[in-house]
Amino acid sequence: MRQLVLTPKFERQFRKFVLHNPKLKQKIKKVLRQMEEYVFDTQLKTHSLQGKLSGLKACSCGYDCRILFAIEIDSLSEKEVVILLDIGTHEEVY
Repeated sequence: MRQLVLTPKFERQFRKFVLHNPKLKQKIKKVLRQMEEYVFDTQLKTHSLQGKLSGLKACSCGYDCRILFAIEIDSLSEKEVVILLDIGTHEEVY
């Protein structure tokens, strides 16, 4: 099980995104719980990014909702953590 770390940008974008898409709030929370359990679950459609976002990953949380994240090693616990970077539509995130 990986720990999720929310960046200030992710928190800000999450609030903004669910304000415009309130029906997706519960779906997004479910996806975040799935990410904690297993970030590479096939339902999440997790994939590596290329180009200027190379080294980062994204997953789907609905038809036009993406979560951009990185997987890093926490220097204190030496465990993998998922750093949540951004959330939004395909156009907003990429």
